[in-house]
Amino acid sequence: MDVKIFPARLSGAVNAIPSKSQAHRALICAALADKPTRVECNGESDDILATAACLSALGAGIERESGAYVVRPLNRGREGSGGIATLPCGESGSTFRFILPIVGALGRKASFTPKGRLPERPLSPLYEELVSHGAELSPQGSVPFYAGGRLTPGRYTLDAGVSSQFISGLLFALPLLDGDSELTLTGTAESFPYIELTVAMLKEFGVKADFDGGVFSIPGGQTYRSSGVARVEGDWSNAAFWLGAGAIGPGSVTCAALDLKSKQGDRAILELLAKFGANVKMDGSSVTVSGGKLRGIEINAKDIPDLVPMLAVIAATAEGTTVIRNAGRLRTKESDRLASVSALLRALGANTDETDDGLVLRGGAVFSGGEVLSYGDHRIAMSAAVAATVCAEPVVIHGAEAVNKSYPGFFDDLRLLGGTVQFSSL
Repeated sequence: MDVKIFPARLSGAVNAIPSKSQAHRALICAALADKPTRVECNGESDDILATAACLSALGAGIERESGAYVVRPLNRGREGSGGIATLPCGESGSTFRFILPIVGALGRKASFTPKGRLPERPLSPLYEELVSHGAELSPQGSVPFYAGGRLTPGRYTLDAGVSSQFISGLLFALPLLDGDSELTLTGTAESFPYIELTVAMLKEFGVKADFDGGVFSIPGGQTYRSSGVARVEGDWSNAAFWLGAGAIGPGSVTCAALDLKSKQGDRAILELLAKFGANVKMDGSSVTVSGGKLRGIEINAKDIPDLVPMLAVIAATAEGTTVIRNAGRLRTKESDRLASVSALLRALGANTDETDDGLVLRGGAVFSGGEVLSYGDHRIAMSAAVAATVCAEPVVIHGAEAVNKSYPGFFDDLRLLGGTVQFSSL
């Protein structure tokens, strides 16, 4: 699908969509719990639906009600139809990497069906740890990807600099084993706030995973205990697009339904926008951003990789040079995001260079307009749309349907803020 975005003065207010990261975690914990849970989540996306579909295939009952998912726990002793559950994880890395260790902990047989670039994304060192503890897995990159065997408790070790999703997957699975386990993290942790989100959700369901000196101590034989309700807060990752729009445009943009004390790492967008020179005001659960004299800054993206595409758009319009570092993991996302962000910005007239693990953006660009690709990446498509509103001419985004991965209503909210959007299936 092609979408044509016209220059516009964005202003007004939108509500943040539910956090995809929290929704994955809440649905998983609810499916493993001792009784049904109402997961309050006023929205859905392809990734959230992928997690719900995989949990359903494993035996959980998940029904969509107004503003919520009602989750009946899966029966840990029951195998799926035919003995092998087919798990449609789609392009969701979180779904695949979270549920894979859980399948092993349950002793189930499953066939995952990853799509897009997901089969190419690394599974090591999680893969080797699972195999060494009893899992039977297809070769990496296989489609479908078979998982069987049963995980054994004990000592697990992961390089924390590869993917926080590997760590979260084990944190969900190890409490289900019949003995105690330790998970030792080596190296420098990447995206640690996402691990903290997992630990917080486990705690909400009564599961212990104590962290000290780089080691998680995880008692076995634990029971996920539901209070009956789990709430999914607003998503800072996607709110960043609207807050960034306020920073680079002539209008003032408010994003509501946000938790200003959230553990989501991408709440750092507030500090970064202020550092760029934007005007940032917080009131209750709302944040309002308007432009200022933007200037280039230094950004360490180690814990906030999902913010990089929008931060790069902001940096391209700011005066001076912005350097983004520690973002090498973006090369294995839905696209090589360092390459795709650079291509997007250069197509619009910006001056940007890639480094091995980041970007150098020489600001002061006046975006021209034209045609750009989404590269099948939701965050590239949304960044392009926000950039288009401050271009001299309209921008056509090819493959704009990529937004459905995390934010199906993105273009509706763009219109709500005053954007002009034309759709074409050609």
